[in-house]
Amino acid sequence: MNAHLQPTGSAYFISPETAAAESHTLSVLVDNEPGVLARVIGLFSGRGYNIESLTVSETEHQAHLSRITIVTRGTPQVLEQIKAQLERIVPVHRVVDLTVRARELGQERPIEREVALMKVIGSGETRAETLRLADAFHAKVVDATVEHFILEITGKSSKIDQFIAIIKPLGLIEVCRTGIAAMNRGPQGM
Repeated sequence: MNAHLQPTGSAYFISPETAAAESHTLSVLVDNEPGVLARVIGLFSGRGYNIESLTVSETEHQAHLSRITIVTRGTPQVLEQIKAQLERIVPVHRVVDLTVRARELGQERPIEREVALMKVIGSGETRAETLRLADAFHAKVVDATVEHFILEITGKSSKIDQFIAIIKPLGLIEVCRTGIAAMNRGPQGM
């Protein structure tokens, strides 16, 4: 018998420790107070979990609540463990796995967007090509001199990755990305 298969009744199932790791987007509603982000990050670093993207902002000013959006990778068992541990942190009000909720709603992933600023240097034909590509990707010029452009682009992370790869040979010298902001479709809130 294969060491990774365990009998359960009459069927065989893959054991949890050999399940494939997958990327999930978690949304965490917390009190907006000093030290909360450090506690959340400490949970990840203390257990060796990686954060692929992290976005934090106050979302309800009157209630002093912030929303932390975390993209992390792990097996289903590890992701459940992360959620359970996050829920135990005192200023955490709610933890929602947006990836799981999207699947429950029949969607592949939640709506995810990111903003990036890119500084590109160049002149002549390279400048013209940079502007053509920026237009094709719906990037906006937010600052320009005769020596450089700063472009702003919003979209899925894959779109931003593709734009960076195309612009790099044209004089890309600096990139600043916000991290992913995410939300599920439908009328219900977090």
